[in-house]
This record gives sequence, C-alpha cells and structure tokens, in this order.
Amino acid sequence: MKTLLTCLLACCAVTCTFAAELGWLTDLDKAQQKAKAEKKMVMLDFTGSDWCGPCIKLNKEVFSTDEFGKYAKDNLVLVEVDFPQHKQQSAAQKKANEELEKRFKVEGYPTIILLNAEGKKIGELGYQPGGPKAFIAQLEKLKK
Repeated sequence: MKTLLTCLLACCAVTCTFAAELGWLTDLDKAQQKAKAEKKMVMLDFTGSDWCGPCIKLNKEVFSTDEFGKYAKDNLVLVEVDFPQHKQQSAAQKKANEELEKRFKVEGYPTIILLNAEGKKIGELGYQPGGPKAFIAQLEKLKK
C-alpha cells in the first residue's frame, strides 16, 4: 500500500510539474514574437479561472494533462487572458485583457482563440467534452 501511494504521489508530482512548465504568458505581443521565432501557433485562453465552471473543467480535463502539455510544447505558445473574481491582477493586466476581449469579440468563457505565427486568427473553440484527445483534434482541424 505504501509503495502504491508513493507511486501515485510521484506521478501526480510529475504531471503537475509538467503542466506548470507549460509557460502560460500574459502578453500577446511577446507570445506572438515567440510563435514567429519558433514557427508555432498562439493559443489564447479567455478564462474566468477562479469562478467559471467550464473554464475550471477545461483546465483540469485538458490543460493540466501530460498529453496536452506535450502537444503544447511542440505546437503552441500559450496566452492566458484571465478575468478572475477573487485573484488579484494589476491594473495594467486588467486593461490589457479587456482590450484583447474587445479585439477578439469574446462574449463568453472559456473562449479559445488560435492564431497562426503571423498573428492571423485561424479559429475559435470553447469547452467540449472528450479530454485532451478531442481538444487536440479540434486544434489540428483548425491548423489545416
């Protein structure tokens, strides 16, 4: 039993560490520069990270998985555009997020916007069931 518990804790730590290493940015300009240099897509996650049920579910079921982490590392530059109710944000970050929300005409959360390396919008997604496989399949569909 002790060995099983130790293995479970180790697996959890590795998964959590990998997910934390995804390197979500909050500045679209920096993300776009990185995407262009690395020939990747930019994925913007418009979220209410601490109050939006579907946003929390998307994070838990997709973004925090090892499978999505591996895909993101090879294909995406991630940008979190957060509208929290309980977490503190600087006034500058709030303003930047509101401007992005207007620019991309986001009307609900979660909204996932995909941009190519040149900054052109190539698609939009929301929460969908099916975990990382289904989500990645939708990203790949938009990519083509």
